[in-house]
Amino acid sequence: MVPNKPRIKEYLEEDANLTHQWVASKLKKSFDVEKFTKKFYDRFKKEHATFLGFIQGITVQDDREWYTSVMLNRLMFIYFIQRQGFLDTKSKHMLDGERNYLRQRLEMSQKLNGPDAFHSFYRSFLLRFFHEGLNAHGRTPELEQLLGNVPYLNGGIFDIHQLEHTYLDIQIPDQAFERVFDFFDEFTWHLDNRLDKAGNEITPDVLGYIFEKHINQKQMGAYYTKEDITEYISKNTIIPFLFESTGKQCPIAFTPDGPVWSLLCDNPDDYIHQAVAKGIKLLLPREIEAGIADVSQRSEWNKTAAQEYALPTEIWREVVERRKRYEEIREKIVTGAITSINDLITYNLDIGQFAQDSITCCEGPDLLLAFYESIEKVKILDPTCGSGDFLFAALNILKPLYEACLIRMQTFVDEHDQLDKSIELHKRKNYSHIERFRDILKHVARYYSREYFILKSIMINNLYGVDIMEEAIEICKLRLFLKLVAQVEKPDDIEPLPDIDFNVLAGNTLVGFTSLDEVRSAIGKGLSMQAAADEILQRIEQKAQELGSAVEYFRTIQTTDEIELDRSTSAQYKQEVRNKLDALRSELDPYLAMEYGIDRNNIPSEQDYQQKYEKWLKNHQPFHWFVEFYGIITSGGFDVIIGNPPYIEYSKVRQQYTVRGYQTDSCGNLYAATIERSLTLNNPESSYMGLIVPLSICGSERFDNLRSKISLCTSQLWLSNFEIFPSKLFEGAFQRLTIALAKNKKAENESYVTKIQRWYASERAHLIDTLTYSATKQVVKPQVFPKLTSSIQEIILQKVQHKAKGISLAMNICPQKTDHFVYYQEATNYWMKATCTIPFYRKNGIITKPAHGRFLYFKESLPSRIVMALMNSSLFYVWFATYSDGFHLSHALVKDFPSGNEIYAQNELVELSIQLEQDIKINAKRGTRNTKPNTKSPTQKEGDLIEIEEYRMGFSKPLLDEIDHVLAKHYGFTDEELDFIINYDIKYRMGRDNGEEGEE
Repeated sequence: MVPNKPRIKEYLEEDANLTHQWVASKLKKSFDVEKFTKKFYDRFKKEHATFLGFIQGITVQDDREWYTSVMLNRLMFIYFIQRQGFLDTKSKHMLDGERNYLRQRLEMSQKLNGPDAFHSFYRSFLLRFFHEGLNAHGRTPELEQLLGNVPYLNGGIFDIHQLEHTYLDIQIPDQAFERVFDFFDEFTWHLDNRLDKAGNEITPDVLGYIFEKHINQKQMGAYYTKEDITEYISKNTIIPFLFESTGKQCPIAFTPDGPVWSLLCDNPDDYIHQAVAKGIKLLLPREIEAGIADVSQRSEWNKTAAQEYALPTEIWREVVERRKRYEEIREKIVTGAITSINDLITYNLDIGQFAQDSITCCEGPDLLLAFYESIEKVKILDPTCGSGDFLFAALNILKPLYEACLIRMQTFVDEHDQLDKSIELHKRKNYSHIERFRDILKHVARYYSREYFILKSIMINNLYGVDIMEEAIEICKLRLFLKLVAQVEKPDDIEPLPDIDFNVLAGNTLVGFTSLDEVRSAIGKGLSMQAAADEILQRIEQKAQELGSAVEYFRTIQTTDEIELDRSTSAQYKQEVRNKLDALRSELDPYLAMEYGIDRNNIPSEQDYQQKYEKWLKNHQPFHWFVEFYGIITSGGFDVIIGNPPYIEYSKVRQQYTVRGYQTDSCGNLYAATIERSLTLNNPESSYMGLIVPLSICGSERFDNLRSKISLCTSQLWLSNFEIFPSKLFEGAFQRLTIALAKNKKAENESYVTKIQRWYASERAHLIDTLTYSATKQVVKPQVFPKLTSSIQEIILQKVQHKAKGISLAMNICPQKTDHFVYYQEATNYWMKATCTIPFYRKNGIITKPAHGRFLYFKESLPSRIVMALMNSSLFYVWFATYSDGFHLSHALVKDFPSGNEIYAQNELVELSIQLEQDIKINAKRGTRNTKPNTKSPTQKEGDLIEIEEYRMGFSKPLLDEIDHVLAKHYGFTDEELDFIINYDIKYRMGRDNGEEGEE
């Protein structure tokens, strides 16, 4: 019996204002939480610095900063669980646990020992509480008296830290803790992440924000990634992999007329996002409907649409386009044209709901078991995980799928048990599957709750992360543990936390051996005798294999009922594995150091060698993927890689560490190397990758090698692109961005792209759900990923290219300076700004040329006038928006425009360019600004006073439209294509102070 599938879409047509109220409410709550979180962080930063000043006994400043973070992380964890009543549950003060446990124990310690006595709170209580209490069983009566009734947590967070091993005489006075507790007590600590807060609540998500802000102070290019981005990337990589993996085990279910795609076909509206379907049941107003078939009837299309039809800020043009897209997608679904999980990415359908429904509605145990085994085994990596935002997103994607599997298993078992008992076992259908389900459910039942089992299983079996900062790894694990503790309602139900020290690790993702072949190459360079090299390599491989088995066994003992180890045995086993890992790392590191010029054979002095080697080791923090994740790497690689790599120029870290052996070295940015590394670590046969990176991945010339690498290693690619005006994805990150999703498999590449998205703040709630991909053939500029609103955009540019007959604008430019020129601004956003005169520009009282201008020189006046008209056109703006980085109108992009020679016979453009230049002058305004002083310059103590003539091109839109009408005749554009050109991004281009624009 197939359960009734829950209806998940409820269109809100009955109350047209409800959607807008919900969006406004959600945005306000989100803004309030972010505002409070920032306030907390600013205070936290001060308290962090103050606490650091109290620490004694740690001589190295970096280590002192690190230990400050370790202690504050531990204390915040305790604040969460003490407020839940999970500490000292036999307290006379509170039957449900002491909610001010740390403060009470501090006061008790001071009464017994005196404030800041030799046996201070830190040494006499806190360290014992961490190491002997929360991290150990078998407490003595004396320890029970000291700590009270506290749970055994495990998890590694309260282990003796490596800094505590290194520095044996750390001292922290009571005053430091009094101050921290005063700070923490100002807030209410909740383990859930509800938005409807009173204004002073701390949740685990706040810890992620704090760390990302903190890390960005220390390492440029790291940004806090909002949940809508992490969810979108995670679900559109993890779920496609799960479906393909399941399809290999149970192919009959995935035939075009099989149960999986029939579910989609029978329930199309359940998987089209609500935002896309807004107002779809309403008939369009007559004056709007008229424009669909007749372009001349679109006079009302650029006006704001009625609220009952529209998403926030939508104009009628956008409403019509969205409705058209809804109808096209729905038609494809109901006719059975969508029979691939990757199509759900391309058409931006609700892939998460579809995955849950596919499991919930499984008709056969074989399909259900295939789904479950795929979920159990999927290996997901964030190679630059920070505080774990993407790992949390992955966990949130997998959790409901695990749960759906277990619920459906129980249904199958119950139905099977209702069968006539007289039926012989061998005649019962799917008996082996049912018994497997019974074993799984029996194992789950041993846990406090099904949810706890699911979360623990995901953390141990599915999630992996690496980050260059130890602090990142610690807070990532802390947040994951808090997620588990949040599932517990009573103190007695707390179970030992999973130990994920071999899943989430510190190291430099970009430095280290990824394969045995790389180790072989390094050893071969260091040894002249091949026999000796082979012997060393064989020994290293054997050790790596043994370690891989040991680490896998350590994971297994945490998730199986068949192996039981007591706490001391488990801890001893873990330490033995760690020691062997450290030994193998120490054997591999010198071979890698040789690649960087640190070669014992070339440095005669042993002391000099050791100094250089230790410095190299500290700066580079090598991470040997071949060793750390031996089982995964030797099995082909990770199934899914997701994340937000640092956007940092390589030149800015070169003084600290260098990276070698990358094909993308010429790109000069660490995000390019991270993508290349990810492609190496992913399983090349079938895997997925999803990263958010700068927009330069699409078209910047210096990233040609990266685009070539991506095209070579992927079979399908989806690129969604995002502007920073009028709003941006990351607060504090002045960076145009691209979400890159890829299926990694060597085959002919299919690419799908979006336009460069603009949005107002009120549109953010539905920004991701309304993304629209278009297939691209990359025929106009083969080495560039275009940014397309729809297929019509590429068709328009193909017509331009065809008309040009191979003649670009560059072929009519004079290489020498002449009296006939076009001056244009390189900094571009909403408008092209090109004239045959130089705009007024005065710097500190001296009239000169503007700082960000470029010149095109011509032998005669006529071509300069025609090029000026062309460059200001909306057609040229479409060219710019398609192939640029969104801001820089590069000389190369201008000269590459396929103009052809016939354009210079369009005399109408000459007159229009003269009129346009006059109009630009009339509408321009003089502006002044003060630049910031150059703090690095010993001579420039003050900033510059700039007076500039600012062009407000929006005021000249009617003249620009006339130019585009002339160009439309020349290139043979249809009325529909011309309408697309002159109204491209019209809401945003005309909506910003009526066209006025300053430079960024």
